[in-house]
Amino acid sequence: MARYPSRYSALSLLRKGATRSNWPRAWRHHELKSSYDVVIIGGGLHGLATAYYLARNHGITNVAVLEKAYIGGGGSGRNTAIVRSNYLTPEGSAFYDRSVQLYEGLTEDLNFNIMFEQRGHMTLAHNDASLRTMRWRAEVNKLGGIDSKVISPAEVKELAPAIDISDRPRYPIHGALWHPPGGIVRHDAVVWGYARGADARGAHIHQGTEVTGIDVAGDRVIGVQTSHGPVATPIVINCTAGWSTLIADMAGVQLPITTRPLQAAVTEPVQPFLDPVIVSGTLHVYVSQTARGELVFGASVDPYSSYSSRGSLGFTEGLAGHVLELMPGISKMRLLRQWAGLCDMTPDFGPIIGPTPVDGFYVDVGWGTYGFKAGPVAGEQVAAMVATGAIPELIASFGLERFEEGALTAEKGAAAVGH
Repeated sequence: MARYPSRYSALSLLRKGATRSNWPRAWRHHELKSSYDVVIIGGGLHGLATAYYLARNHGITNVAVLEKAYIGGGGSGRNTAIVRSNYLTPEGSAFYDRSVQLYEGLTEDLNFNIMFEQRGHMTLAHNDASLRTMRWRAEVNKLGGIDSKVISPAEVKELAPAIDISDRPRYPIHGALWHPPGGIVRHDAVVWGYARGADARGAHIHQGTEVTGIDVAGDRVIGVQTSHGPVATPIVINCTAGWSTLIADMAGVQLPITTRPLQAAVTEPVQPFLDPVIVSGTLHVYVSQTARGELVFGASVDPYSSYSSRGSLGFTEGLAGHVLELMPGISKMRLLRQWAGLCDMTPDFGPIIGPTPVDGFYVDVGWGTYGFKAGPVAGEQVAAMVATGAIPELIASFGLERFEEGALTAEKGAAAVGH
């Protein structure tokens, strides 16, 4: 197993900073080769994780990761980095539980601090129907060995003192689904860690390299066209977000996906007071506090298709009103900035992972609002699928063919706003 020069004493760190010594590159620049065994489109978490596990678990190192901008510059850099596995279906909860397990060991595996903080994840119930759904999810989770249970309003208050559990709000809190393994992670650290790990094992990461076409002959992939020239390859993996349908169209594959903006915002930093991630599906809002003290807010996707990554005043006003219903004590905090990312939504709110009718063209797309938490397990399972030619059990229910067969995942109740 490769190791990296990341452990420095305090004195050596000070010396390097003072003298502006040359630090070793985390990943190298390579000239684009004329052919690769595998080409991965998309230099975000999913693409980099797939390259890493192809090399680490299967010894496949002649791999190119093609990113039209810079790594982590798409959805991986525009999310709120929540990690959890308390999903509604047995297939969904098992899949995301494997990702939580990988996140728990990722700092050691990559020898890179990803700053994973398992503070717990709390989904609030504001009516009897929501509470029944929480109990349903809790039982599904328990059957899968996942730590998840329904708690009372008093327990909500104990875990998050800033939450208003009185009957004054328009939507009083009746209880919550409490998921202790959930938490937050540093998104750029995860991306950089996988990039360094993939590079150290032989993968080539090509930033500023846009895919402009996919070459198909006789229903089989034979290469890709890029802004830096053609590349021959028998395997292409689409790991893009926002542009997944455009890439698939290049190979003649249609995907049942619509792209919508998802907005988020962050406040000024304050003294830490909120440990768990708080989610309210009724109010369409979620909030967590970073290690630096900022509150990070988000909501559900915008109700229209767009490729815009700009925030809107309507989002800010609605978000502020809903957050203050939950935590009226933060009314004096100032909002620093807001942004939007692009989310590829499928009809059943589940991803699309697996082969396509074009031989050699694979997809790992359609992640909606929950792609970052799935990055490690998606990369691991897609790598196994490509290396062995068999579809792993964990992703068998997420294939493209389910939309023709009517075998939908029915994950909307746990994925629409849950993040």
